[in-house]
Amino acid sequence: MKKLIKTPFASAVAGGTVVAVLGLVAIGTGLVDAGGGSTTTTTTVPAASPQTALASDASGKALSVNQIYSQDSPGVVFITAEQKSQPSPFNPFGQSQGGTATGSGFVIDNDGHILTNNHVVAGASSVTVRVGGEDGQTFDAKVIGTDPSTDVAVLEVDSGSDQLQPLELGSSSNVEVGDPVVAIGNPFGLDRTATAGIVSAVQRQINAPNGFTIENAIQTDAPINPGNSGGPLLDAEGRVIGINSQIESGGQSEGNVGIGFAVPIDTAQEIAQQLIADGKVEHAYMGISGADLTPQIADVLNLDANSGALVQAVVPNSPADKAGIEAGDATVTVDGQRIRAGGDVITEVDGNPVSSMDDVIAAVDGKQPGDSLQLTLLRGGDTRTVSVELTDRPAQAGG
Repeated sequence: MKKLIKTPFASAVAGGTVVAVLGLVAIGTGLVDAGGGSTTTTTTVPAASPQTALASDASGKALSVNQIYSQDSPGVVFITAEQKSQPSPFNPFGQSQGGTATGSGFVIDNDGHILTNNHVVAGASSVTVRVGGEDGQTFDAKVIGTDPSTDVAVLEVDSGSDQLQPLELGSSSNVEVGDPVVAIGNPFGLDRTATAGIVSAVQRQINAPNGFTIENAIQTDAPINPGNSGGPLLDAEGRVIGINSQIESGGQSEGNVGIGFAVPIDTAQEIAQQLIADGKVEHAYMGISGADLTPQIADVLNLDANSGALVQAVVPNSPADKAGIEAGDATVTVDGQRIRAGGDVITEVDGNPVSSMDDVIAAVDGKQPGDSLQLTLLRGGDTRTVSVELTDRPAQAGG
C-alpha cells in the first residue's frame, strides 16, 4: 500500500491480494497469484472519537487514541523511494518511466533503524525518510536489507538526531479478536494520519510480494489505505503489534473497505534482527502445498487418519519432489471445498503428530536451509517415513 506518483500502470493497492483461506495454504508453490489494481475509489469511514479510551484493563495503562497518537506519531516516518526505470517493451526508448513511491515506517531503536515493508522500497534507487511531520527533518536512508517473503525491510539513517524516537514493540502472539488498535501512517501522502478500529481476525494468511505465504497476519477494520504500508498497527497501550501491509479492495476499489492486514510484529522483529546482523534472511523450503485433513474429508476419501495435511501439489525438483512425496491427482468437493485426492497425507513431522497444514508450515519455518525433516506419510493405506533435506527458498514461489 505505498502511494505511487508518476508511475504508469502502477497498482495503488500494493503487496498483492489476500490468499483465500479454505484450509489450503502454500509453502512456496506459487499456486496463489498476486493481484493487480483497478480504479481508485475513496471510502469515507466514520472516525473514532479521539478522547474515548480504547480499552481498560487491570493495569490501567490503556490510552485514548489522542494519547497514543501524541506518544507514538513522532516515531512514525514518511518514506520516499525514487523508483528505478525498468526495461519496457511499451516504451520506444526501451525504458519504463520511473517515479516516486511514498509509504510509511517507524523507528525501532536508538541506532537509527527503521522498519517498513519490502514493497515500499523495492527497486528504489534512493530512499529518504522524513520525521516530525511536514516541517520535520529529512534523512537519506540506507536500505540495510529486505525480505520479500515476509514483506519486511529495514532502513538506517543517521542516529545522531534527537528527532528519532523509537516505538515500543509489543507482541503479536497474544493479540485477540476485538482488541482495540490504532494505525498511524501516510495514506495518499497525508502525513501522520491516525485511524482506529479493532482486531477483526487473527492467524490470517496473506500473499507476500514474491508469492509465498505470510502466516499469522492480523486482520483489522482500522481504516488503512495506499500509503499506510510500513506504518505501525498499535495496541491499546501504544505498542507495535504489526506492520500495516495490505488491504482487501473488494475488486472495485483501491481504497479502504474495512479489511486490512498487518504483518505480525513477532515475525517482523525476528526478520529485522537477521537483516540488521547479516543484510539478508534465509528461509527453509520444502516445496509443497497442502490442505487440512478433517474427519469429514477423511470420511469422504476413506482414509485411515482423521487429521494431518493432505499434499495438494509438489513443486518439480523441490526437496519434497526429490524425497518422493506425491500430490493428489483427482479433484473432489467436500463441504464446498475443492480437494486434490489421492496424494500423500502427512501425519507426523519429526515424530510429532500433525493436526493441520499449519503444523507442517511451522516445522519448516523452524528449520534452516540444509536441515532435514522426517515426515511420516500415509499413502494408500500404507505408512512410511521419508527424510526431506530442506533448501533455501527460491526468489519467487514456484521457482
